[in-house]
Amino acid sequence: MSKYFDALETRSADERKSALATRLPQHIAHAKTNTAYFAESLRNIEAAEITSAAALAGLPVVRKSDLIELQKKQRPLGGLAASQWGRLGRVFSSPGPIYEPEGRVADYWRTARALYAAGFRAGDLVHNSFSYHMTPGAWILEAGAQALGCTVFPAGVGQTEQQVAAMADLLPNGYVGTPSFLRILLEKADELGIKLPSLTKALVSGEAFLPPVRDALLARGIAGYQAYATAELGLIAYETEAREGLVIDEGVIVEIVRPGTGDPVANGEVGEVVVTSFNTDYPLVRFGTGDLSAFLAGVSPCGRTNLRIKGWMGRADQTTKIKGMFVHPEQVAAVIKRHPEIGRARLVVTNPDSIDLMTLNCEAGATGGDLAKAVADSVRDVTKLRAEVRLVAVGSLPNDGKVIEDARKYD
Repeated sequence: MSKYFDALETRSADERKSALATRLPQHIAHAKTNTAYFAESLRNIEAAEITSAAALAGLPVVRKSDLIELQKKQRPLGGLAASQWGRLGRVFSSPGPIYEPEGRVADYWRTARALYAAGFRAGDLVHNSFSYHMTPGAWILEAGAQALGCTVFPAGVGQTEQQVAAMADLLPNGYVGTPSFLRILLEKADELGIKLPSLTKALVSGEAFLPPVRDALLARGIAGYQAYATAELGLIAYETEAREGLVIDEGVIVEIVRPGTGDPVANGEVGEVVVTSFNTDYPLVRFGTGDLSAFLAGVSPCGRTNLRIKGWMGRADQTTKIKGMFVHPEQVAAVIKRHPEIGRARLVVTNPDSIDLMTLNCEAGATGGDLAKAVADSVRDVTKLRAEVRLVAVGSLPNDGKVIEDARKYD
């Protein structure tokens, strides 16, 4: 049996580049032709010219945080869906509310690839503890498992004793759900004196999968791997046996951009994950997830040749209220763009003597007072608030994707 899900995973860089040069302009044209939103936002874009991930950088970003208002303005799905009721199989609701469609194609969310990398195979019984109620989590994993030829037990959330009893009776090979709920189930089984020797693998998502949790599962004979997916995009990236970051799925293009902008950051720098999905029902182009991550250098030792990211590293939306005014990462980016001498910048908010104070730390080769004063004037112009400006050495700011750090203390 093949180590890989398909031949796409081991393509050469030239093969992947050539395929993208054909597929991407076709997809941009499809989005423009079949959705009201992209017909408007990309009206001045020639689809034939968008042939690479680098070319995407000139296109606008639509962010997850925009979806609530977009869906209110144009019902039912903000003008972003290319397929309408009838052609879509299901529609889900996530907190917000934000509504997400599901098409009728097999493995719509493309999670079979992640499950395969985690060791799931045809004939397995999968215990699915993601929620089946309104949100798409359970369906995202169920579709991939069934596409692999697995049988799924739709456990959902809660009712831990009943879930443990079902596992003892049915002897599932694998688990999908959050790592924290798997731990709850295993602890409940211990409490009840029930052994679960059949359970040997898990694909977890929805929250951080920390090494101590992974190692605790391994000690029980359960090999756990993580997948990074969202309700809008399906699978974005997945872990392999190499356990060195997450390999990007073959059905998406991932960019890492400076929070608050659409500008790609240097390789290895933390930024917001922006994804273009080749989903023809919901053809999202440059969708800003609001999540932080960074690219890893090189190719995975597992042999899969696509790019890798470090995994989920926090949220990019760092909007902060200061002296009654909201300050957004986009505003910090606007200040930086006015001063090309600045590389990265970080706005730190403190409250000495219980009074809010903004300090903008700017990486800059020049350290003259004129630049600091000019930047301070720009901050006041953009945010309507005063800030101290500190010019610091290039490379001295933390590489964690933070543009605004709220360091106020309230005790």
